Amino acid sequence: MSYYERTRPHWQPEGRSLFLTWRLSGSLPRQVQEALRRSETGEPGKRFREFDLQLDAGKFGPLWLQEPAVAELIVKELTNSEENGLCALQAWVVMPNHVHVLFEPQCTLGQITQAIKGRSARKANLLLGRTGKYFWQDESFDHWIRDEAEFAKVKKYIERNPVVAGLVAKEADWRWSSATAGSCR
Repeated sequence: MSYYERTRPHWQPEGRSLFLTWRLSGSLPRQVQEALRRSETGEPGKRFREFDLQLDAGKFGPLWLQEPAVAELIVKELTNSEENGLCALQAWVVMPNHVHVLFEPQCTLGQITQAIKGRSARKANLLLGRTGKYFWQDESFDHWIRDEAEFAKVKKYIERNPVVAGLVAKEADWRWSSATAGSCR
């Protein structure tokens, strides 16, 4: 198992799928983040859900990923990561201000996130006329999948996220998701 820390600890056990979430820079103001951290919710999964609900609401910061050309660019970088042998995609969704991905890594998490986030940030900033500015929040949230039941739960969570956020009525209606693409297991 590999391990490293930045702001958060990151574990990558061999042979396990990872659930990864990252968001746009500025999508949650510092005061909202601090309030969420002070929350009484103790379980990490429930705390993650509180953060995700704030992101789903889209009340703060940029929503660049709702631009079709930007969302398509992110999807292309996700699929490129699989084609280049970095990971095997299992589920994914590009929301207006964040991304959820479930995958089996074929290299280190740092290499995967650098490839996806680094390339997509440069390309999206060019598309939006924002060169030289932060696009993604520096750190990502990751969680390794313990068993098949958790895998199924996380996959459903990812593909239902646009429905739960009130963006579409059915999973298949969201263009930027493995539920629509039908290409993921």
